[in-house]
Amino acid sequence: MNTDPATQARPVVLLVDDEAEILVALTDLLEDTFTVLSTTSPTEALEILSTRNDVDVIVSDQRMPEMGGDVMLARARAHSDAQAILLTGYADIGAVAAALNQGRISFYSHKPWDADALRAMIVQAADYHRLERELRTERMLLHGLLDNLRSGLGFKDAQGRFIRINQQAADFYGRDVNACLGHTEEELCDADLLPLIRAAQARLRAEGRDEEMLELPAHIRGAAQGRWREITRVVLGALGDGSAGSVVINRDITRQQEMAARLRQAEKMQALGTLAGGIAHDFNNLLTVVLGSLELVRDMGPEEGPMARLLDNAAAAAQRGASLTRRLLNFSRPRDLSLEPVDVNALLHGMKDLLAQTVVSRQGKDARGQPCSIVVDTAASDGVLPPVCTDAGQLELAVLNLCINAVDAMPGGGMIVVSTALKQVKEIVAGTNLVPGNYVMVSVTDQGMGMSPDTLARVFEPFFTTKDVGRGTGLGLSMIYGFIRHVGGEVQVRSQPGEGTRVDLCLPVQGGIRAQDQPLPTGRPQVGARSGRALHVMVVDDEPGVRAVTAGFLRARGHDVLEYSSGTAAVNAMEAGLGPIDLVIMDVMMPGMGGLETVHHLQALRPGLRVLYLTGYASAGALPAGSANVMHKPFTQADLAAHIDRIMQRPPD
Repeated sequence: MNTDPATQARPVVLLVDDEAEILVALTDLLEDTFTVLSTTSPTEALEILSTRNDVDVIVSDQRMPEMGGDVMLARARAHSDAQAILLTGYADIGAVAAALNQGRISFYSHKPWDADALRAMIVQAADYHRLERELRTERMLLHGLLDNLRSGLGFKDAQGRFIRINQQAADFYGRDVNACLGHTEEELCDADLLPLIRAAQARLRAEGRDEEMLELPAHIRGAAQGRWREITRVVLGALGDGSAGSVVINRDITRQQEMAARLRQAEKMQALGTLAGGIAHDFNNLLTVVLGSLELVRDMGPEEGPMARLLDNAAAAAQRGASLTRRLLNFSRPRDLSLEPVDVNALLHGMKDLLAQTVVSRQGKDARGQPCSIVVDTAASDGVLPPVCTDAGQLELAVLNLCINAVDAMPGGGMIVVSTALKQVKEIVAGTNLVPGNYVMVSVTDQGMGMSPDTLARVFEPFFTTKDVGRGTGLGLSMIYGFIRHVGGEVQVRSQPGEGTRVDLCLPVQGGIRAQDQPLPTGRPQVGARSGRALHVMVVDDEPGVRAVTAGFLRARGHDVLEYSSGTAAVNAMEAGLGPIDLVIMDVMMPGMGGLETVHHLQALRPGLRVLYLTGYASAGALPAGSANVMHKPFTQADLAAHIDRIMQRPPD
């Protein structure tokens, strides 16, 4: 409310009298303080009022030829809320009394008037009108706030009874606005919330303010408007009776909590991925040494006998370790993807027989009651799904894995539905890969036992499993999570104990890519023809065991090998005038000077130098462009020979 006279506009007074001399006298009296409008015609006065809404006071004579002042002021109410003052002689006192009783005028004055008294009366009327207008504006703003605020808002008196409340707040109590007025929170809320509300009221009395965040049980009425609520209570200043009121703000923060939980989950998965990558890098180095050493020893010993069998068993166990590490890597950063346009519906229909056989095989003799059945239902999306750019084989494995999990979740039998739909995302979903655009959604829904919130929160963690020993490694869902996010999609899981589980794989819709644009596969090559001559090979690796195994494989094939434990040592040797080098076998991840930097220096000294990179785990930015000259650890002698033959058959870079 603006009470500073310096910033307020001058009050506007409309004078109405059929005698011009009276108007002149009144104008002289008021023009120093007011903006004065005047007319001798009541009809013209009504026209003025119909076009202006800034008139604060109307001063009108009672006896005028066109119409009486009381009649004119009564009609003026249709256009203006200005205060009305009637000037009248003693003979008109009856009309004045009637006008006062009917609420048409607020003040009256006799003719002739007392100048100071009339001026004071008009000033009082103008102030009253300004105050009334400001209060009306404040009331309109308050109602606009109450009606349009997305949060629940309520004002309470000193006894805690609601005196104003909006519908959003009333909905929390399951009532309408009128049913809440005059009642306290304790009288309106569910019984389960009484202890919380009483504790909040005690903190409010002690501190003048209280804020709390509540997770409401599903059976609470207010939970239908949002499971998570932030409730703020603040003591206000004195009310009209001098007592202190308060305000309560009830805000639904369910969406914010869900986004925060998704963000925490994404950060946790990112941290786990980083950890998995680090473990895989070190483990692959160890496996390279173990497998390589076993292979070299196996070549030295007899082809058959107890020793050969023991070596084969050890090699097989190490290979299983290598397979486990590859799966761990696929969780942290999937590799070896062959991206191409895929018709998802056609892919799923092509899997029907495989899925049916897998379900029967997986359930086997464990089924109790009805067996599991599987339905591929794409009817709702046939003809409307655009292709997605993904790895068809990995997508098949993801769907197959989800169906296997669904079977395991339904020991008593039930139905598994694999369906598709076109999903439209309109805004970025925090903590996920979902950005605005279209997605093809593949859903696998079961009727199984479902998952608790605690289990659901850990479902993508590597090695986390609820299955019996021997029935799961805990890497299936984590691999799906890694694969889907790697191609720009997202995995969403919905589950309730006893109500089954639904897993949605959201794959971004993309235009088809040309075959020459596809990344080259990075899987292990088949053994090719030998180059036919001994090579001078430089091996650079900071791991002594890996370096020794690599050199052993090379020497076994008759190559001449120089070993270096760091990129700096290799560059220094080349600068010192090293003899001819046909090939450099370079570890990508090394302390100090990394593989790419080392090769840059070496090729500056020897242009066209051929390079084969070794990596146990590296981010995409740490690998060279293309993948034909990259070999992943662990590797066998045949793998190494095939890569060398392929590189040596190509012209130098």
